[in-house]
Amino acid sequence: MIDSQLRTSGVNEPFVLKRMAAVPREQFVPASSSGKAYMDRAIRLENGGWLPAPLVQGKMLEEANPSGIEHAIVVDGGSGYLAELLRPLVAELTVISPEEAVGTGRKGKGANLLVIDGAVEEIPAKLAGRLADGARVVTGLVGNGVTRVAVGRKTASGISLMPVFDTGIPQLHAFDTPKGWSF
Repeated sequence: MIDSQLRTSGVNEPFVLKRMAAVPREQFVPASSSGKAYMDRAIRLENGGWLPAPLVQGKMLEEANPSGIEHAIVVDGGSGYLAELLRPLVAELTVISPEEAVGTGRKGKGANLLVIDGAVEEIPAKLAGRLADGARVVTGLVGNGVTRVAVGRKTASGISLMPVFDTGIPQLHAFDTPKGWSF
């Protein structure tokens, strides 16, 4: 995985490679899928969630670039793997489900790093409200059926995101924009 997927795709930060080598992916998938844990595609989990491909999570961790002093929030896509990669790299880690992220959960103190382990159409105001001004955001982003890793910042006017890497990321449907029609 390190040599054939991450390094060949430009994920070369030593801290990313070290964490991904230290955390066994097979512990985050059902036993029946342990032989596929390192393949370069997402794995469906028994709880309905997904374990994204190693490249996706490596790129997200690289883009997060934690300094060790952050209070981070991880919106877990169902596997717990990305949270475990990030845990020793930040001062404090809060892990929430997509449903908690879009719900009326506690505001909590202002996190300065948000990592969403999946692709979203939008980041709801309730989740943005848990972030400090200037907080960094790393997420998958869905636009016109294409998923990308995106990075951004929270400002007084909301969260601005910029796509940085096109890749297949499982979509978190709890973050879908309401569908409707108009004249």
